Amino acid sequence: MSGRHAVAAPASTGATPARYPFSAVVGQERLKLALILCAVSPGIGGVLIRGEKGTAKSTIVRGLGPLIAHGGTAHDGVSESPTGRVVELPIGATEDRVVGSLDLTAVLRDGEAVFTPGLLARADGGVLYIDEVNLLADHLVDVLLDAAASGRVTIERDGVSHTQPADFVLVGTMNPEEGELRPQLLDRFGLAVDVTAAREVDERVEVVRRRMDFDADPDRFVERYADDERALADRIAAARGSVGNVEISERELRRIAGICAHLDVDGLRGDIVVARTAAAHAALRGSTSVTEEDVRVGVELALPHRRRRDPFDESGMSEQQLDDALSAGDDAAGPPEEPEPDPDGPDGAPASEQREESFDGSPADSDPAGPQQDSSAEPVDQEVSGQSQQPPRGQMFGTAASSSGVRVRRLRADGVGDGDPGKRSRARSRRGHTVADTDFAHGGPIHLFGTVLRAAGRSVAAAEVSTLMPERLSVAPVDLRGAQRIGQEGNLVVFVVDLSGSMTARRRLSAVSRLCVDLLRDSYTRRDRVAVIVARGSRAELAVPPTKSVDIAVRRLADIRTGGRTPLAEGLIEAQRVIERARRAEPRRRPLLVVLTDGRATAGPDAAGRASVAAQRIRRNGIDSVVVDCEQGVVRLGLAADLAVRLGARTMRMDDLSVAALSAPATDRRPSRASAA
Repeated sequence: MSGRHAVAAPASTGATPARYPFSAVVGQERLKLALILCAVSPGIGGVLIRGEKGTAKSTIVRGLGPLIAHGGTAHDGVSESPTGRVVELPIGATEDRVVGSLDLTAVLRDGEAVFTPGLLARADGGVLYIDEVNLLADHLVDVLLDAAASGRVTIERDGVSHTQPADFVLVGTMNPEEGELRPQLLDRFGLAVDVTAAREVDERVEVVRRRMDFDADPDRFVERYADDERALADRIAAARGSVGNVEISERELRRIAGICAHLDVDGLRGDIVVARTAAAHAALRGSTSVTEEDVRVGVELALPHRRRRDPFDESGMSEQQLDDALSAGDDAAGPPEEPEPDPDGPDGAPASEQREESFDGSPADSDPAGPQQDSSAEPVDQEVSGQSQQPPRGQMFGTAASSSGVRVRRLRADGVGDGDPGKRSRARSRRGHTVADTDFAHGGPIHLFGTVLRAAGRSVAAAEVSTLMPERLSVAPVDLRGAQRIGQEGNLVVFVVDLSGSMTARRRLSAVSRLCVDLLRDSYTRRDRVAVIVARGSRAELAVPPTKSVDIAVRRLADIRTGGRTPLAEGLIEAQRVIERARRAEPRRRPLLVVLTDGRATAGPDAAGRASVAAQRIRRNGIDSVVVDCEQGVVRLGLAADLAVRLGARTMRMDDLSVAALSAPATDRRPSRASAA
């Protein structure tokens, strides 16, 4: 379909209840500032809010809408956004619902290509709010971030080429315990703010008092803050009008570049966002030029989340790291420009006074440099000495540095699932390649060839009855066939790690530690949930309940003790319990059990027999499993391979998990003693 396309107006949302005023929120000043700066300059790229529930995230975002409403005319037939619109994007939204799509009913009924705008068009001139953005499909996050940065949404699909305005403030919230955004997507958010609940009693009391006043009489409460709201809205509007006239001097640009280089920020997006944020902050202050204060605000909001390249890297930025970065920025910026000589005084005096005032009386190349060198050297010595004094148990999952750096090959669950999007096992999905046609579901993908065949068959049957063959093929709603697509899903990966005395011998623990870190990193990139069970002594312990956050996994495993006997049966029993509980909570997420052991069950009566029974029970429950044989040495008993037989799992050596060595899925179910050799 080509040519001119009609555009349908989005449906009206109707009246909305009174919103809690933005100005009435107690605390959360950094979050409010970040949102205001994005309202002043939407090109910053939006705000990512990370933190606890119940910290007024949604209240603040919804309160921002009325402050940034602006008038205008309708675009391409799309009705203008109502005052203060905040459009919320559901986690389960499809791409056509987000960007818009053809009105299939109008196409089939009238033969006209009518384009129905999506949520991005509805958010034009307002706020697009995504709760739990870390659970949104990656390709949708890409679409949202592109639109937020460009201010327009472009649709190239279903034979339609269409562009329309999408000038909105993008705000996403997330709970890090539910899993992190990939660094590539994290970098696309302009600003990021971590929020926590107030710890001061007086502040908490004021929060409760205001909320109760609002609930008792919303209209009266809103009126109480009406003047503050109008003043803030006027301030934002004035800043939006003047931000384009703000100048960033060469010195401040060099300061920004020096800070980003010192923090080793990937790419140049961080530099650009800091510059835009600093300009917005200057405009908000009513200034026409960026100062060091504006740059500091930009750095605090735009760079901490960009320093993280790996799921095991620390997030955020300490005050000391910020001060060090700003000092590096001072060095890159160079000395401030000297003013014109005062004709009434000596030429050197004004420049000297200006220099002393800018650097608070301390030379830029003396005092700051000395303490930085001393303070940086001392922690290194302490860290080295601390490592040398660590007990053996600290070797397990202590730091990301324990990773071998080798990318492990994907382990997959057998068959085809229906789980959430990921990158591990095969699954029926709205994305991926089409493998068959099926009954059409409204809003789902259309199997074009299957639809044409169905319509052709119906036309032929009608022609046999009427003896007249239609001049052209007519497609009716009854002819529609859906496309069944196969993509990939994330799994629940349950690790059972043998930390008994036999595993700690011959430097085996170090190798197992590195392997576990590699496997956890792999699960992070494939959007899995992970759980870790450690078996040592007389019992098995669920060290990490199912989570998407590898940060939590690393922190909880850092101090796990090692040694003792091997309660292998208890580890397998606990794994089955964890999987059964997870299945009740997420029945579509398929489990994958990974057991790292040398196979020596020694804890409790008939340890080997009970381990065998537990393994066979797991196999009967249809749980896909992998046994990683950690046995080393010239003489090997092959007990891990025996365990794999009872689990119906594939067995492999630790070295087999490298990309070059592993080519078959985890569920080939070809265990044998020979495979452990």
